[in-house]
Amino acid sequence: MALIHLENVRHSYRINPRSEDDNDWALRGLDMKWADGGAYALLGPSGCGKTTLLNLISGLLQPTEGRVYFDERDVTNLDPGARNIAQVFQFPVVYDTMSVFDNLAFPLRNRGVGESEVRKRVHEIAALLDLQDRLPSRASGLTADGKQKISLGRGLVRSDVAAILFDEPLTVIDPHLKWRLRSKLKELHQRLGVTMIYVTHDQTEALTFADQVVVMIDGQVVQAGTPVDLFERPHHTFVGHFIGSPGMNLMPCEVDTAGVARVAGQPITTALGPQRVAQGKRTEIGVRPEFVRFTSSDGLPVRIERISDAGRHRIVDARFGEQLIKVLVGEDTEVPTQTGHIEFDAAHTQLYADGWVVEGS
Repeated sequence: MALIHLENVRHSYRINPRSEDDNDWALRGLDMKWADGGAYALLGPSGCGKTTLLNLISGLLQPTEGRVYFDERDVTNLDPGARNIAQVFQFPVVYDTMSVFDNLAFPLRNRGVGESEVRKRVHEIAALLDLQDRLPSRASGLTADGKQKISLGRGLVRSDVAAILFDEPLTVIDPHLKWRLRSKLKELHQRLGVTMIYVTHDQTEALTFADQVVVMIDGQVVQAGTPVDLFERPHHTFVGHFIGSPGMNLMPCEVDTAGVARVAGQPITTALGPQRVAQGKRTEIGVRPEFVRFTSSDGLPVRIERISDAGRHRIVDARFGEQLIKVLVGEDTEVPTQTGHIEFDAAHTQLYADGWVVEGS
């Protein structure tokens, strides 16, 4: 197991990237640490740099600029084998002519582990992945999700790795099995305490697996924190939009000379109170639908456009002038039929400038 440190890492797939052109860079200046034994997720849309970052950690790529450390050891120029990591890819990689048992045992036997320990570890991992009954069978006879279970098992079977890296490992897994496998991976992490880094574009996978989630867009990290941090105080409007269903309400606003934010002329109280913003910046108010509520008469006057049933909750589309605001209410909450008033929970209402949260004057 290892503490993983990326120091001023940038990466480009171009031969001669122009340092002043961000479009030339797949990763743009990362300086991060992952604690020994932590469970992390790299979350973001396709093309944001998640897999590039994972491959820099594993050694499949070497950074164009910067250094990679495991503990205090510089591994920047070492290949994956010398880094002592296990990596599970998006699509299953198995030895079809081998049995399921031999597939799971291969990483251990390759390192000279004794057969008694091999049998113990293989049966332990097979039980975790519900593969006990298939251990004698050839891997070629398994379905795609069964083969991916083998790939997961080969990553998990070693107890001496510095880290286990997962690159969207549940893509080919049957939907009804995904929740159970995520729970099993979380359980195994808690038992083994090995550093795990999990790449996904699915917020549910990231938030249920990881203790710390790293949110990426356009080759940069916009926020790293616990699921609660990301939900309650997004540092960037992308985080507010990407995490949550529905995502954060974002409303263009003006900030007056006293530092008070106004939406269509209406003053809005934010978590940090009056805040100064440099001239020329695009300013927005951000508040999640969970922190918007209907009120009797005060607040913003709105027109009710639609009410959608979402199980234990309902999503209300409320129109304030040109601005659509989504409100999440309980199934028993009374909702006005045509017009009403809403207010925001000030403690969870943020001011953003050019996409980034304003930290206060």
